[in-house]
Amino acid sequence: MIVMKDVYKRYPNGVVAANGIDVQIDQGEFVYVVGTSGAGKSTFIKMMYREEKPTKGTIVVNGIDITKIKNSKIAHFRRGIGVVFQDFKLLPKLTVYENIAYALEVIEESPKLIKKRVMAVLDLVNLKHKARMLPDELSGGEQQRISIARSIVNSPRVVIADEPTGNLDPETTWDIMKIFEEINSRGTTVIMATHNKDIVNTRKHRVIAIEEGMIVRDEQRGEYGYEI
Repeated sequence: MIVMKDVYKRYPNGVVAANGIDVQIDQGEFVYVVGTSGAGKSTFIKMMYREEKPTKGTIVVNGIDITKIKNSKIAHFRRGIGVVFQDFKLLPKLTVYENIAYALEVIEESPKLIKKRVMAVLDLVNLKHKARMLPDELSGGEQQRISIARSIVNSPRVVIADEPTGNLDPETTWDIMKIFEEINSRGTTVIMATHNKDIVNTRKHRVIAIEEGMIVRDEQRGEYGYEI
């Protein structure tokens, strides 16, 4: 699903955020990415969907070497992955339904298929009854559930989440985790960068720990391993 070989990332200011990363993530895995602030987690995540391009090395996602694709092809590549952000990134003037449907409208799917898929993912996140509401009429947890629904409406093979529970209260956080695990149980690879020690230590999955741009720990059913 995702293979990184000898990946380096040096920013113009001299900061090295990836320092010789080699890793493979297989189809259907659930992976936490952990580490202290500034360790390189976000860069690691962003390189997977070509938000950042490595200075050196190879990254293959869904069989595509994304270090070599043209900028004009990036949008097409991203149709095969879902991305969930900490700050939701919903379009404020569109309803819940329209926010999710937009991801299908841009690839010119039929209205019938769009409705079917949108209602299916709203059902998964238990928000069908709020389809006509605007984002600012929802709680933070509800907005994140809509963000997740939008990320999976294209039936991606991998979902990448960057601190998806960072702005949520503990109860809502567990609700969001149940959704991610349900998505994963259906065969979708889930990669989640998180600072939430309780999640990592309670809902056991593979843990990749990053420090100074290097993978320092890679464990099946690992633990968070940092004091908060």
